Amino acid sequence: MAPPVPRSISGHVFRVERRKGPVWYAKYRLDDGRQVQKSLGPAWTERGRPAAGYFTKRTAEAWLRDTLDAARRGTLPGLVRTGVTFADAAEDYLAWLEFERDRKPSTLRGYRTIVRGHLLRELGPLRLEDITPDVLEDWKSRLGADRPLSNASKIRILTVLCGICKRATRVHKLPVNPAATLEKPIQRRRTASLDVFSPAEVMALVRAADDEQDAAIFLTAAFTGLRRGELVALRWRDVSFAGQYIRVTASYTERELSTPKSGKVRSVPLAPEIAQALARLSQREHWTAEDDLVFVGLGGGYLDASALFRRYKLALQRAGLRNLRFHDLRHTFGTRAITKASILQVKEWMGHADVQTTMQYLHYSPRPQDAALLAEAFRDDAGGTAVLAPLGLDEPR
Repeated sequence: MAPPVPRSISGHVFRVERRKGPVWYAKYRLDDGRQVQKSLGPAWTERGRPAAGYFTKRTAEAWLRDTLDAARRGTLPGLVRTGVTFADAAEDYLAWLEFERDRKPSTLRGYRTIVRGHLLRELGPLRLEDITPDVLEDWKSRLGADRPLSNASKIRILTVLCGICKRATRVHKLPVNPAATLEKPIQRRRTASLDVFSPAEVMALVRAADDEQDAAIFLTAAFTGLRRGELVALRWRDVSFAGQYIRVTASYTERELSTPKSGKVRSVPLAPEIAQALARLSQREHWTAEDDLVFVGLGGGYLDASALFRRYKLALQRAGLRNLRFHDLRHTFGTRAITKASILQVKEWMGHADVQTTMQYLHYSPRPQDAALLAEAFRDDAGGTAVLAPLGLDEPR
């Protein structure tokens, strides 16, 4: 059977008299033979510029001209019949992230939660070609109506939506990404200062730990900046006493073993205090082989993160310390390390993907020696005196 011969794209506008007043219509034919008739809006019959939502013959013809141009370019919404629903496209997108983009399990869980909780209920049954920018703007206007959402949460939802639609343009030949023009809300930067432990508080927390292993975990977190999941996944083969470093190769979170958050293996200096604590821990009766975990749970398995968190809270109470988060031990490392090391060194040690993340520690920790450096910058090269003479009340004016 011969394929259908493409027809020329054409159309016209016409006015229909209605009981409530005249209305402009457009009727056009696409190259696959489909004919579309659309009501544009009420006709403007007064003098002067048309009110919003009203059409004259000229503005109706302009609308039709833009529509036919979009049809010829292949970007007219609804022009392509994909036969695919948004739910199908979302499932394809998640599978692509998992098997081709190799996203971490925790990331995929977050994306699936967004798809199920915020996208499928309204958009899931719709055909891809029926999801226009107007449809998405209407959906977006109700986002967070059931329960308040922060701007950061809305941005994540819109990012996933845009990813699904963008992939649909490649896989399902959707002419345009209908989510591309959606404006994301502004995410305000956090301005609150970090809340960290002092060295004395770290040692008080260590002394208040339940046992030697918890003491070593708290100390290692503060002196290396490892994330909790990275501490739980640490094995003896990753600890080099001779080389004085810890190699961070994995993270164990939500019962899933994966790469560190940055996706890269990194090395962190092994301070003498940590070396001593881990050396004592390595003298235990079991679980000291190269492949064994440094911080073990029942039967030598992974530590229960929830149980560790409870013991950490109890240690805080016993030591009489502020109710800081376990993650603040990592921030403690960052704020102390930045006073002695370069920002690039701290970035590498902490596994930050962006140096801007490391900058928060630079702003937090002033360096007293900087005042001397600035004073030196303003010395007179010739005489060694300050460029600006000290101001005195008895000096001539």
